[in-house]
Amino acid sequence: QVQLVESGGGLVQTGGSLRLSCVVSGMTFTYKSIGWYRQAPGKQRELVAAISTGGMTNYADSVKGRFTISRDNAKNTAYLQMNSLKPEDTAVYYCNVGRYIGGTYYAMDYWGKGTLVTVSS
Repeated sequence: QVQLVESGGGLVQTGGSLRLSCVVSGMTFTYKSIGWYRQAPGKQRELVAAISTGGMTNYADSVKGRFTISRDNAKNTAYLQMNSLKPEDTAVYYCNVGRYIGGTYYAMDYWGKGTLVTVSS
């Protein structure tokens, strides 16, 4: 049974930092690409960052230079380091297992339950 469990969300002030974690079980993590998505109230879910099995990364323009995605295959865990947080980063953040095709990340139907990030102004 595939499970993705996010953690690390919380309340932080503008300019602060958080590190999200996503532990994946039930599949061979090393062979999977991982994406972090977020969904703010009233908005569609959007891809924030993704990392391939080989460590290639992609970021949404809105988070470039502020967020860093990484992975630890030995721990079956992906991370999202978020710095210089802004109120517009407030959302539920979800971990996803997907695949890269032609340099583009595509989500597969494996999702965690999400972790809430709230950035106060």
